[in-house]
Order: sequence, then structure tokens, then C-alpha cells
Amino acid sequence: MKAFVLRSYGPPDALRLTEIDRPSPRDDEVLVRVRATSVQPYDWHLMRGEPIIARLMGGGPGLVKPKIAVLGADVAGEVEAVGKDVTEFAPGDEVFAMPKEGGFSEYVCVKESDLAPKPASLSFEQAAAVPLAAGTALLAIRDQGRLQPGQRVLVNGASGGVGTFAVQLAKAFGAHVTGVCSTRNTDLVRSLGADEVVDYTKEDFALSGERYDLMVDIAGSHSGSACRRVLTRKGILVVVGGRGSRWLQPAGHAFSILASGPFVSQRMALADVIRCKDTKRNLVTLTEYIEDGRMTPVIDRSYPFAEIPAAVRYSEEGHAAGKIVVTV
Repeated sequence: MKAFVLRSYGPPDALRLTEIDRPSPRDDEVLVRVRATSVQPYDWHLMRGEPIIARLMGGGPGLVKPKIAVLGADVAGEVEAVGKDVTEFAPGDEVFAMPKEGGFSEYVCVKESDLAPKPASLSFEQAAAVPLAAGTALLAIRDQGRLQPGQRVLVNGASGGVGTFAVQLAKAFGAHVTGVCSTRNTDLVRSLGADEVVDYTKEDFALSGERYDLMVDIAGSHSGSACRRVLTRKGILVVVGGRGSRWLQPAGHAFSILASGPFVSQRMALADVIRCKDTKRNLVTLTEYIEDGRMTPVIDRSYPFAEIPAAVRYSEEGHAAGKIVVTV
């Protein structure tokens, strides 16, 4: 099969289109013929081996060369074959999944616990936009954010992949939602259901005097102390992303905020979908929101499979409104 293989850390050109052996599913795995995948910061952080401090950690991307040869955390496609212990899927089934790696290829093996039937109302490209980004938003809003109807939510970075899902999920939970984005994306964020939109090029949400029960910080544009100032006394700050140096970002931003948790009245939390153990259940929940019309993927650009390096390069620029998808 064809796959984009990463042999060493570097820019998007380090991803080389290569012929490799097609994988065979283990007993608890499903072999998926990939019809679409998506590109996101998770991929290019692994591609560049950043933050560099992560290479020193157990379970990190690899000290001197990548542990993961084929990137791509999201896939949508058709079941090609199943392992002997798989009971819920059969060849020909349309599925979507978060294998965490292997999506930049024509076939990928996925554990049965990491995939679910594809939402019938979505194309393969739309479905591939969902797993990691929407799963992160679900963890931030429901699990870590513990959002209740009537509460006030601030989504900092509302027009990106995670942000567009977070705004819609917060509205589905019955919250009053304020989205922070640039001028060119205000109409988009408002169309997703945001009650208020803050244009960060014109005003600073941290200086507005408004208070929120929950802040989902995707952009990482403000310090932890500035974020805490916009929360109510028992408010919750959920960190998704952040900025910083090649050595620490985005981990440095997250860790500095989490470290303050024991010393403040608000709750500090991290939405880490990669280590989540409930992938299948979350995918089924997200399908319910999609099928009843409360949530839909926002696609910024779509690329053909051969142009995955270009898609990754565009993702690194940080200006995508919604998701970047790839047709395989």
C-alpha cells in the first residue's frame, strides 16, 4: 500500500510517499480501507518532534527519531477485514475512528474499541474531521468542564478544529457561549451558535470584566492568571492548546496552569483525548449530536492524498477555520 512515511523529524517535506506492506489486523483489530483522513496540530508536533521536552518522556515521540512512522490520527473508511475476536464489524461496514497513528496511508489497523459506525449523514471527508477534534471538545465541555445548562462558557480559539466543535457542543448543553476569534471568522463562529463573539484583534476578553463558569482555552494566548481572572470563583479552566518555545509548547502553557490548581479556588484541567479510554463510546455520542443536527463538522480545506505535505504545511500556519481533511 501507499503511505506517507516519516523517517526523521523535520518539516512537511520529511513526509515521503512510500510503498510499504499492508498491515494485517490482530485478533481485536479491524483493517480499515482509508477513504479520508484529517490533518491537525497533533500530527505536525509529532512530525517535528516538538515540544522537544516530550522526547525525554516515557511514551514520547522518540528521542532522536520518530517512534511513529505513519502519522494521521483520524480516519473514515470501509472495513476491509476483521480479527477473529471482533464481533461488531464486518467487511464493507462504513466506519470512522481515532487510531492515533497510521491515517496517512491507504489502509490502517484500528482496535475495535477505537472505532464506530460512520454517521450516515456525513461524507467520508466530513466524518474524518470528527474523532480527535470533536472528541477533545467533548472531553473539555462534558467531562472536564462539567458544563450545566444555563452556565456561561468562553471558548478561546473558537474558529479552529476543536473550537468549532466546542462552540456547538456548549450550545447543545444549553450554555450561553462566547467565542473568541479573529475578524475574518466572527460570522462563522456566530453561525455555529455563539451568543457573543469577541474579535481578539479589537478587544481583549481578559479585560472585559465578564465572568464565566467555564473557559475552554484552545488558543493559549493568555497567561494562566489572565485566564483565571475571567472565571467565577468556582469556575473551571480547561486547557487544550498553547503557545511557546520549541522546547515546551504547548505543554509548558498547560503545565504552568495545572500547577496553579492547588492554590486557587477555580478548577484547572486538561482535555487529553489521546489518553482517553472511551473512544468508541465518545464516537457514538458525537454521532448522536451529528445525526440530530446539533453539530456539524466545519471543513476549511480538502486536499488529495498526494498533497498531504501541503496540507500539513497549511495546518502549521495556524489559520484554518475548522478542519483540514484529505481524500485518500
